[in-house]
Amino acid sequence: MLAALKKYLLVPKLVRLSAGAPRDHHVAWDRFWSTVKTTGASGDVLWDSGTDHEMQGYVDRLRLHLDRALPVVDIGCGNGSFTRQLAGHFPYAVGVDVSAHAVRRARAESAGLTNVSYAVRDMTASGAGHGLDAELAALAAGGQAGRGANVFIRGVLHVLGERDRYALAENARAITGANGRVFLAETDFRGNAIDYVSHLGATLRSIPAPLEGAIRALPMPGRFGPRERSLAFPASRWELVEEGPATIETMPLSNPARADLIPGYFAVLQARG
Repeated sequence: MLAALKKYLLVPKLVRLSAGAPRDHHVAWDRFWSTVKTTGASGDVLWDSGTDHEMQGYVDRLRLHLDRALPVVDIGCGNGSFTRQLAGHFPYAVGVDVSAHAVRRARAESAGLTNVSYAVRDMTASGAGHGLDAELAALAAGGQAGRGANVFIRGVLHVLGERDRYALAENARAITGANGRVFLAETDFRGNAIDYVSHLGATLRSIPAPLEGAIRALPMPGRFGPRERSLAFPASRWELVEEGPATIETMPLSNPARADLIPGYFAVLQARG
């Protein structure tokens, strides 16, 4: 009981830290990425563990459910850590992000890779998905225009509101066409904001620097599980191929020797019609 009460004494501190976060998500994300100095396990980006361990947990399902002859679009690519890993499993990978600073960093970190590219694009904006499939087909080996592309979404939907989630899903639908599929993996933490930051190492005495940076700069995250997926990707528009639990990794926070793990959710979807 005493430990629980102490945990809730974090509330005033969290309110104070988050008070200056921009309400416009375009501004928030671009400002955040403009301040990032380093990435990876010892960097400034909370959700970049610096390893391929999380991706290895997805590979079997990517191979089972997605057409690996098609290119893939990584929505919300950030510094391109997952985009680069996807490029090892698909003929071409394109990372898109709302932040120009994120895309600039992703390009720098991907120098030398010939089957990866990046673009600044707000995938919650109307029509943002149209044309990407054709662009990808032209870039990928063989250039099979009109076949569509796969979509990979990791850790994006849980920080969006319901309207933006649906808009992003509709843009993903424009990209996938008849042949591509969506693979998504999102945070689905069963607890409130205090439980969440405590899980990631926040105490009354200290908050890990990358976590504090995210609290100061970014929208408060929510959760994304089966209920949220059914609203963003309704059954009238999408066929659910598979869903289940996932594990989202962050950089080491509570223990410097290992990544922190957040309960998550994955789904594979295909557009109807």
